[in-house]
Amino acid sequence: MKRIAAFAVLGLMLAGCGGQVALVPEKGKSLPRKPLGAAETPTPEQLMTPDSQARPERSDELLKRSEQRKEDKFDLPPPEANR
Repeated sequence: MKRIAAFAVLGLMLAGCGGQVALVPEKGKSLPRKPLGAAETPTPEQLMTPDSQARPERSDELLKRSEQRKEDKFDLPPPEANR
């Protein structure tokens, strides 16, 4: 019975983790200063949105058909371990 109660309390605690509210600075504090060269101070939503360097898009193409590899004169076997 104690186990069930513990899991219920844990479930309620985890349910509160997913709440979403608007981002506002704490009382008595302000948003970060305007970045050098920026026209205006970014909003909290802009600060939380990752840029393209933080989350790059996938640019490689999937293999669509099997192709024979070209000859590579620099593809040498590994050196012998007993040298």
